[in-house]
Amino acid sequence: MSVRLNDPLLTVSRIVVLVIQVLLGIAALALTAAIPFVLFGKSLIEAEIDEEAVPLVGAFPSLQIAGLMLAGLVVVVLAFVFLRHLGRIIDTVGDGDPFVPDNADRLRAMGWLMLGIQIATVAMVPLIVAVQRAFEETRPSMETDVDLSGIVLVLVLFILARVFRHGAAMREDLEGTV
Repeated sequence: MSVRLNDPLLTVSRIVVLVIQVLLGIAALALTAAIPFVLFGKSLIEAEIDEEAVPLVGAFPSLQIAGLMLAGLVVVVLAFVFLRHLGRIIDTVGDGDPFVPDNADRLRAMGWLMLGIQIATVAMVPLIVAVQRAFEETRPSMETDVDLSGIVLVLVLFILARVFRHGAAMREDLEGTV
């Protein structure tokens, strides 16, 4: 780890990124293990539901729940990779050399990763409604507010990628003239 110890913001940021990556790794392992159980342990799950007296309307929605878990796994993996790129950017800032072409590539990749996360979360909505229908006799509903912050973050990342690419090119030009 090349973070300078004299910059507490970089040190704390790198630690936070690493802790979140560990938590995301654990979540990915848990989801990966749970998906086959939901698909192939349907009778065990239905027996547990009957024992708990949870109202189940119709058949247990194992495919929809597995689909939700798979979409969640996609989000977790994308977030993990996003944070890996962020950690590498933090390292270059700590090294005193953030305006490198690699960081422009990382920022662009982070923009695509965030766009993927946004799409995956929207794709979860019909699956959530299907699961609600299986467990409730009432009409399913889902509160969905349009959150533009994710879209704004995607745009900011793409713009910053261009800024970093331009900054790296300007630095190369300056070094070439010296």
